[in-house]
Amino acid sequence: MHLFAENLAVEISSYYRNLALAHGVIPKVFTLVNAEGDQYLFFIDDLRMEQDEETQFLAFIVQQHDAVCYARGTLVILEKSQQLIEFAVIDKEDQEAIVCSAEITRDMDEKPIGLSEFEKTLAPKKTIFFSGLFEPPRLSEDKAEEFESLWDEMKPKILHRSMGI
Repeated sequence: MHLFAENLAVEISSYYRNLALAHGVIPKVFTLVNAEGDQYLFFIDDLRMEQDEETQFLAFIVQQHDAVCYARGTLVILEKSQQLIEFAVIDKEDQEAIVCSAEITRDMDEKPIGLSEFEKTLAPKKTIFFSGLFEPPRLSEDKAEEFESLWDEMKPKILHRSMGI
């Protein structure tokens, strides 16, 4: 497993802890890291796309940046009283994914007030429903241009940093 994948798991845990406890929000998050250590992170809900188009777009940017790993996270509601933040880190070269999960505690106003430690496990990559983003998407020329234009518009507004090598 690439060192960036391990670091991404730790970082996304901290990121979600801060978002949930300090800001009271738990967005769907996507991030990728390329071999040079460039990381891009954004909220998936901001895309406002249908599931299939969203998957194609995410695969497009994974390809555009020659990502070595990526992560996707979300809020999972099992019951009103049992909610989790879950994310998975997918490494290009590894057959296992890092899956992390933490339970949320909410107050009477439904504001997040507690978050357990993220439990980290390994799972076969093929069992993660969004693990196929390293496969180049089949896009028409118009769709590829549309995605490229959207990505160019998004990049200045999203978190971009270097993880360093």
